Formats: sequence, C-alpha cells, structure tokens
Amino acid sequence: MILKFKEKLVKICEEFTDIKFEFHLKKWHTDFLRFYQSQTNYNISKSSLSLSTTIRKGKRSYGFSLDNPTEEALREKINEVEKFIDDLPEDPDYVDMEANCEKTAEIPKQDNRLVVDLEKKIEILEQLSEAVASLNYKIYGTFICNYNDTYIVNSNGVDKHEMNSPIALEVKAVNQETEVTVLETFGGENFKSFDLPDFRDSLVRKAEAGNNEIVDLEPGKYPVVLAPRCIAEYFMYLMSSVSARSLDSKMSFFEGKLDEQVFPKNITITDDPQHPDMMKYDYTSSGHPYKKMKIIEKGVFRNFIVSNYYAHKLKMKETGSEASALVMDTGDKKLSEMIAGIKKGIYISSLHYMNFINAKETSLTGLTRDGTFLIEDGKITKVINNLRFTEKISRIIENITEIEDKAVTIPFSQNYGHFGIDSYRMPHVTVNNFNITSTTGTI
Repeated sequence: MILKFKEKLVKICEEFTDIKFEFHLKKWHTDFLRFYQSQTNYNISKSSLSLSTTIRKGKRSYGFSLDNPTEEALREKINEVEKFIDDLPEDPDYVDMEANCEKTAEIPKQDNRLVVDLEKKIEILEQLSEAVASLNYKIYGTFICNYNDTYIVNSNGVDKHEMNSPIALEVKAVNQETEVTVLETFGGENFKSFDLPDFRDSLVRKAEAGNNEIVDLEPGKYPVVLAPRCIAEYFMYLMSSVSARSLDSKMSFFEGKLDEQVFPKNITITDDPQHPDMMKYDYTSSGHPYKKMKIIEKGVFRNFIVSNYYAHKLKMKETGSEASALVMDTGDKKLSEMIAGIKKGIYISSLHYMNFINAKETSLTGLTRDGTFLIEDGKITKVINNLRFTEKISRIIENITEIEDKAVTIPFSQNYGHFGIDSYRMPHVTVNNFNITSTTGTI
C-alpha cells in the first residue's frame, strides 16, 4: 500500500510544472514497553502512516503534514495552497531543493519488533529486576523497538527509500529507601551486540555504589570521570556550532577555525551513519546520501554540516551529514585505571536540564543525575547529592586527559510522537578542573 501511494507522489511531481514538491512518506511501527516499580506498566503496539509535504513556488514555500493520507486529501490540500502561496513572503536565499538522485544499495533490514518481542523483553527485565532487588532497588524505564519505512520524493527526481529498526532500552534503578537512582542504557539495530550479563553487572555495580553514604560536595573545580552518556550529550550540544546554519547566523564556535587545531590530538569525532553498532541511516532528511564524515580529526576541526539550502546560500559543498551518529575514537585506559588515578574527584553518570548560556562560546549550565559519586584515593566511596555545573563545552573537551579503551552505544529517544531514536558511540573520559558551582542538596 505504501509503495503504491509513493508512486502517486511521483506522478504528482511530474504533473505540476509551476510548483515543486518535496514529500516524506513514513510508515512507522513501534512496540513501546514501559516498566514501573519492576512491573510492566503498559505495552503499546502502534502503527501509523504520515506524509510531510513542502510545496515551493519560486522562492515561496508552504509545508503541511497529513496522517493516514489519501490522494484525495493531498490534492485537496494542494489546491488550497495554490490559492495563497503567491501571497507568502519570499526567501531571497532559496535556490532549489535537493537534486542528488544517487541511491544507496537497498538492503532489507530485520524487524527488531520480532527479534525482541514482548516475551523477550519481559525475560530481560525480570533478570535485571532480580539482580538489583537484594540491594533494595526497583527498576523503571522504557524498552522500545521500532520499524520504519521512509520514502523521500521530490520534483527534482529524488525517489529514495530508507528502512531502519532501532532499539532503545533505558533502565533506571531506584533505591526504595534513599531514592538514589542509577542508569544503564542500550541502543542500536543489532541486538546480537546486546550483552545481558555485562549490562546486568554494570547496573548492579552502580546500585552497590548507590548504597554508600550520601554527602554534599563543596563548589569548586574537580577532576571528573564522565560516563559515555555525559560526553555524548556535550558533543550533541556542540553540534549546534558545527551546522552551517550557525555559521550563517554568526553563532558558531568554529567560525574561522576550519582545518585548525581546536582540541587536543586525542579527540576524533566521526559522523558514521553505517556503523554496525549504531542506528543506521542511508539518507539525510532531504534525501542526500548520508556519508561518513570526520568532524574533528585528532583535534583538528575538519567539516561543517552543510545542508542543500546552506550549500547554495553560503557557496559551500553539501556534506551529506546530520550528526545523528557520532562516534568518538577510544583511548588506551581501563575505566578502573581512570578512577584509580584520581585522589579526590567525581564520577558523573548522567546530565539533566542543560541550557546554553552563550551558544557561540559553548557555555552552558546543567545538573548531574542518576548516580553522582565521590572518588577518594582512587575508589568510589560515597554518593553525592546532585550538583549544578557551569562550563564551556570547549573547555571540557580541551581538558580531557584520558579516554577509555572501549565505547558503548548511547540511544537518545524523544519518547513521544514517532519515538525517534538516534545514537552516539562514546567511551568514558577523564576531565580536569570541571567547574561545580553548587549543590542541590537532594538526590
């Protein structure tokens, strides 16, 4: 059915000569399991068909979306837009929509809703629940498996199909007496890479650490070990400065720094949409082939992320990248060695409520959560109440002194709408002089 409707979109593109179309037709399926107090809270299996459309006439454009679209409803909407599009303001910088018709090799992907069915999910969650129960913890979180079919069609002959089937497991263990929380996650499209014993053991170690004495920490600058999720979020925020849009608006930290040494030589970040342990992508949102691209190479800033629009506006080359699959090169340290090397510092598991203070300067503020621990004489000794930090992402990266010798895939899901899932693959890192500004006094 979706293929037949896609062919109708192609014909509509051919039919009109005075206006152009860009269509995104998406068939989306999800199995969404939420668990609460170590019990299944609810399980949703849902499917939907949606069509996002942009209509362009000259330098004017109008966009709209239709759920469960029909040809009749689409044509009715097109007729409606034709009546007022000439009255819309022009975008003087617009040139044309995506014109790259190159297709990647279309390889069918397994449907992970079938690979990780409800019975399998419950089996995994029961093992995790039992593992932390003796430590007085119960588990909370979500277990999501999606399967998506997306067609991208436009009036320049783009006619592309992309499939993906991401998995995102987020488990938060909560101490029933102290309310200390610890977090463990898994993401990707290859469920064979999920190591349940390792996942369980990591969750248990964090829960054991969470049963130590709870203390406050004085403001100051400390050496910290950032968990993979934390450094992933810092790079996620930094990507706003990598976009050509930020360059155009004079808000990019990287303006004037192309091919310059910006960070230490131990920092390499690659956007790799075909990494075997990540959510995979064949095309960008406009239909351009999504290519592997170095963003930071041994500390040197190599590439801005340039869309079709900004390629025309700024006279730059479209890069075919969207920073949805960032991979950080690993180092040579064991996590145990990184912790052992700290006299007094902090292990930070996760971040919360981050906001930019000045995006161009990369300065932001935020909170720690889900397991912040005191390191004393090379050992994790106590639980620290959540902390507020004020830092520059650039300074955090500049102060990375050690990088773990392995990385994990961190899923990020909006948990609403189509439950869109991206992933970053990151190691633990040690950062010197991390600026803690205050304590919340609470877990």
